[in-house]
Amino acid sequence: MPQGYCVRCKAKREMKNAKEITMKGKGGTTRAAMTGVCEKCGTKMYRILGKK
Repeated sequence: MPQGYCVRCKAKREMKNAKEITMKGKGGTTRAAMTGVCEKCGTKMYRILGKK
C-alpha cells in the first residue's frame, strides 16, 4: 500500500483506497499524484509523485 503524510495524525500512514490521479500544475502542465484515505482517522490524503 502506498504511504502519505496525514496532517491530522501528523505521521506517515498507509492509504486506503489509493488511486493515481493527475492534478493541474504550474504553467498548464500536469502532475501525477496519489489520493486515498488515512487508515486510522479517515482524513483524505494526497501524495505528489515524481515525473515519469
